[in-house]
Amino acid sequence: MAPTGYFAGPTPRVFGHRGAAALAPENTLASFALALALGADALELDVHGSRDGVIVVIHDNTLERTTDGYGAVQDQTWSALSQLDAGYHFTHDGRTFPFRGQGVRLPTLEAVLQRFPLAYCNIEVKQDDPPIVEEVVRIITRFNAEGRVLLAAEHDAIMQHIRRHAGDIVTSFAAEEVVEFLGRVQTSGFDGYRPQGRALQIPPHFGAIPLITAASVAAAHQCGLEVHAWTINQREEMEVLLALGVDGIMSDHPGLARMVVDEWTRTPRPA
Repeated sequence: MAPTGYFAGPTPRVFGHRGAAALAPENTLASFALALALGADALELDVHGSRDGVIVVIHDNTLERTTDGYGAVQDQTWSALSQLDAGYHFTHDGRTFPFRGQGVRLPTLEAVLQRFPLAYCNIEVKQDDPPIVEEVVRIITRFNAEGRVLLAAEHDAIMQHIRRHAGDIVTSFAAEEVVEFLGRVQTSGFDGYRPQGRALQIPPHFGAIPLITAASVAAAHQCGLEVHAWTINQREEMEVLLALGVDGIMSDHPGLARMVVDEWTRTPRPA
């Protein structure tokens, strides 16, 4: 049976990591629009909750790195967060700030789903306390976006909360689940294994330990899983990972990833 929903469409997939984070302020509507214009198949984004329960698209739990604000996201009302300059610190050269004062704001999850109604979205839930999972799922459902969303979480507790409430929305793997899977690769211990997630979204290495190998990719495919590599910004590394058989490249440079993936898929391979 052909895959449907989030996993429909050809692989390898190109994910715009936080949009086109190397080219425009990360996790903003401008960055997401640019990623899609450059050929991304899906948008990767992160969410936290404001003090008054609005789901805000931002990676860090604090504001200093990407905005002109200060403090924890969850301590601020949406009214205050919506006034911040989300392009304030973005720079290509460390000296100039082309998006500063240009009206780039933090978006809500609702705004992203509404602005890009056909885009596939890889949404990582960052916040555990207070929990925001149920509100994230409510928003996705309200926009009838269940079939174009994958929910991700690094922490096992958040992922289990997601799976209790997500219904048919697909998920990736929490960190502990990745460790378990890779342990099974080492021991060939897949008898009776039933993965709860649908995609391993992992870096090529954890320190000196390789995570994406021919063996781990083959085992994932045997289990019906996709392997999405992050965050890959160099052509050479993209080509190595494609040769290993990964199903997706997450990149701050989605235009480069699109070009490399398209070249790869057009190049004949020995049978």
